[in-house]
Amino acid sequence: MAGQDILINWAPQETRVAIVENGVVQELHIERSLERGMVGNVYLGRVVRVLPGMQSAFVDIGLERAAFLHVADLQPHAASRSDTPLPPIERQVFEGQAITVQVIKDAIGTKGARLSAQISVAGRMLVFLPQDDHIGISQKIGSHELREQLRARMQLLAVVEPGEKSGGFILRTNAEEATDAELADDIAYLRKTWRSIRERGQSQPPGTLLHQDLSLAERVLRDLSTELTQTIRIDSRLQY
Repeated sequence: MAGQDILINWAPQETRVAIVENGVVQELHIERSLERGMVGNVYLGRVVRVLPGMQSAFVDIGLERAAFLHVADLQPHAASRSDTPLPPIERQVFEGQAITVQVIKDAIGTKGARLSAQISVAGRMLVFLPQDDHIGISQKIGSHELREQLRARMQLLAVVEPGEKSGGFILRTNAEEATDAELADDIAYLRKTWRSIRERGQSQPPGTLLHQDLSLAERVLRDLSTELTQTIRIDSRLQY
């Protein structure tokens, strides 16, 4: 099987990544700094206004415009699996409350960013849902039998000490051929990242950015490099 080389061209405004096999570009990834957006960022916010009529709240996350949190995004996973109606938003949040939130849609025009209180953190093979408890599998992963095998393995690997919350996981397509050791490493990395987010949230004031996904140059190491990767070359000493 042919090896691959990864070439990274970095500038402050734009990063370009090429995956090359036998001298031919197989994949090209581009990320522009100004267009990167805030989706995935986790903030410690402060509720500035609750709107019972709209079942939503405005949350200050330290940006020019307050962000928008709808009641369905307070407990989205629980809501999707239950017929029990959600409690109204005015019984769940109050003005002045500090709340950890994640941006799920960037601000557009005069509209602020849209938020969710259900945090997710991406790793190489898994997405961690610290406030959830189910194990999901990417639809792109092969047969039903393989999916159930992966689910059973994850249930064993994700076990924690009694009294601790294990959290939920979604297996990305990268997990299809992963060993137990590789999955366990990703679980440990994601739980450590979540602990860091929680600790920052306890020591920082509302409006603080608690977590941001990796840049494209960093995601190369997490998502694109494999055992087939022969070299990774970058033209920026700073990024190196």
